[in-house]
Amino acid sequence: MIHTELPTFFSHIESELNLVPDEVRRLFHGRGQRWQGLEQLTCDWLQGQLVVSLFKEVDDAFLSALKAGLLVMSESDVWNSRKGRSILLQYRYQNGAPAELIYGELDNMPVVIESGLKYQLDLGKNQNSGLFLDMRFGRNWVQQNASGKKVLNLFAYTCGFSVAAIEGGAEQVVNVDMARSSLSKGRDNHRLNQHDLSKVSFLGHDIFKSWGKIKKPGPYDIIVIDPPSFQKGSFALTKDYKKILRRLPELLSESGLVLACVNSPSVSSTFLIESMKEEAPEFTFSHRLDNPPEFEDVDKEASLKALVFSR
Repeated sequence: MIHTELPTFFSHIESELNLVPDEVRRLFHGRGQRWQGLEQLTCDWLQGQLVVSLFKEVDDAFLSALKAGLLVMSESDVWNSRKGRSILLQYRYQNGAPAELIYGELDNMPVVIESGLKYQLDLGKNQNSGLFLDMRFGRNWVQQNASGKKVLNLFAYTCGFSVAAIEGGAEQVVNVDMARSSLSKGRDNHRLNQHDLSKVSFLGHDIFKSWGKIKKPGPYDIIVIDPPSFQKGSFALTKDYKKILRRLPELLSESGLVLACVNSPSVSSTFLIESMKEEAPEFTFSHRLDNPPEFEDVDKEASLKALVFSR
């Protein structure tokens, strides 16, 4: 990371602030490797709050210049016109991903809007805020295809896919995740959007020990698989993903669709396509969803992969 490249960072943020809609958005994605000297830096706009994240330790010159530049930006015309309220700097490379308030007063539980839907975030305490912004087009795809369908949302986290599915007219959604606290936040996200919770189930179970409970409400018309790249003691991507794929034939309806996702830079879309051929050969690869343009990556295979398969 090179501190003399930071003017490019600030110029880009100001330009994006002038353009982005009044929704949550990534403004700067250094991890896409498009910005030399700024590869471990990101910036997200949370409708009045700016979250800047460092993914690698930097020297004192970089950190000082970054903080000073953020304070200067807080006095800019565009900041005031967009009603900027606070700036948070998160040290993602440190244990626990601690955060430092650089400017203003933090709302650590903000409600943000994406594609017209409301989600509550949790800032400053966890590595992730509660909504993965690069999956926006995936949630949009589910909303557009969910009308009248039964949807299974595996590794549901805070149930963003579920919110999108119910908004799109899904008949029923089953969310499965080991973390009951995340599912509780998902329930709150549905309430924020005034959804009928009788159509939504929340199963706080280990997927690999609960296939009977998962299968019972099926068969499903759409299955979303969006696992963590690695979760110590519970999920190893390249080994455990295949265990899920081989279960698909008994879970999915005859004309069902699968949205299979992977967000590890070291695992390509070829892994998913070949694994599906291996474990569930009756499923055919249809297409890969685009990622939002703000997440452009010099290596497409290093970014989020969201692949659609049909039976």
